[in-house]
Amino acid sequence: MKKRLLVDMDGVLGDIYQQAIQYEYQETGVLIKLEDVVGKDEIVAFPNAKRHVRTQGFFRTLPVMKDAPAAIETLQSYYELFIVSAAMEFPNSLWEKHDWLAEHFPFISWKNIILCGSKVPIQGDILIDDHYKNLDPFPNRSLLFTQPHNMANDNGHERVHSWKEIVTLLT
Repeated sequence: MKKRLLVDMDGVLGDIYQQAIQYEYQETGVLIKLEDVVGKDEIVAFPNAKRHVRTQGFFRTLPVMKDAPAAIETLQSYYELFIVSAAMEFPNSLWEKHDWLAEHFPFISWKNIILCGSKVPIQGDILIDDHYKNLDPFPNRSLLFTQPHNMANDNGHERVHSWKEIVTLLT
């Protein structure tokens, strides 16, 4: 029986920081650099983020993280893989995330997509996420995907920096 691998979307499969940088720049003309937001949550790092994440199209047009589609396709042959994303907080994100996954990861069955509120009740053997709030309560192996907001410390989680590294580590 295959182990169950749970994979977050925003900040892991989709590049939430590049999206926030672009939205902020288009609206204000201010180009925020990644090094300027280290240690800050995305909502704090970008002055208009609370509004942007509620804007139609924000989640639908996220850039894809480098090497993510090929890595996920490879990992599917080793694991029972599920995409798990909190999609209830922001009104447009549920359908936008669904459509984004269908476009960029068409090989993932709808049966393997969990769009939820809290991730706490979701069970698996390994969770890849970029937020402590999801990893800390997870009882099994947790991989912290490096993002500016989590660079200060790993909170006891196993840190990963790229999809190529994850494939090497998990296969």
